[in-house]
Amino acid sequence: MATLFRASLDFAAFDLSSVEASSRFSRKPSGAIKIGSTPLNLGRLSNARLRILGCVEEKHTSTRKASKEPFRLTREFTESERWKLGNNEQDLDPFEELKSRFKSFKSQNYEENLFMVIACADSRVCPSNILGFQPGEAFTVRNIANLVPPFQHGASETSAALEFAVNTLEASKFHKQICVANILVVGHSRCGGIQALMSMKNDPGSRSFIKDWVSIGKSARLSTKAAAGNLSFEMQCRHCEKESINGSLLNLLTYPWIEKRVSEATLSLHGGYYDFINCTFEKWTLVYRERLEGGSKYAIKNRSLWS
Repeated sequence: MATLFRASLDFAAFDLSSVEASSRFSRKPSGAIKIGSTPLNLGRLSNARLRILGCVEEKHTSTRKASKEPFRLTREFTESERWKLGNNEQDLDPFEELKSRFKSFKSQNYEENLFMVIACADSRVCPSNILGFQPGEAFTVRNIANLVPPFQHGASETSAALEFAVNTLEASKFHKQICVANILVVGHSRCGGIQALMSMKNDPGSRSFIKDWVSIGKSARLSTKAAAGNLSFEMQCRHCEKESINGSLLNLLTYPWIEKRVSEATLSLHGGYYDFINCTFEKWTLVYRERLEGGSKYAIKNRSLWS
């Protein structure tokens, strides 16, 4: 019986005669044939056949209709399709996230330059790390021993950076009235450049780039020898590290455009000393004006220790 039942549902054997036969059977819905002891309702079976055939034919017809639509890659997108495509591309485009991050960065961090920082090239002394400068807050130049050569020294990367920060930035049309109001010279403990300065031999025949550069701080070396010559070499270097900062502050005043702005009180000069052994930071401000107490033009104020 199972074999006969499968044969009656064999779709591959369907043809017109079978459909007509099924139609004749459907006129007698109450009729049934017994196969063995089980009645088989051919009317219901023929209706099932017709329904299945109808589905097959309908699908085939829809396929033929779809094939009538011309396949053109240049077809214009409808407004709805363009909207959907635009949304999908935006969802998948990784640069949209980067664009959003950049706009957030710009709105939060793009500030006017308020500081010009001169720091040592030592990798342990990064001003942005130890003082938390964000992009746009500090124009920075770094060199060996955080030295500022005097104006008479001629062209150097440090003097060029000073001219750019104090003069060019303020007048630049590409910036919105950026005005550097503070110059900060940052020295630090165990400075290799200061050690080279303090151990330098007076040998005219010995020349090196390092010796030529650190010689800018020779006045700090002389004052250190005079004030702390009886101390250990390590203590002399520590003294000279701070003394050279003051020497750089005085050298800043040899630049005419800096001296003019300091005299007008539109620019302030500051010294800073970072002790990375004890993790402390000492800060002070240079006062420059005529007829100070004692007849000097220079004084120190606002000295503080951050620990």
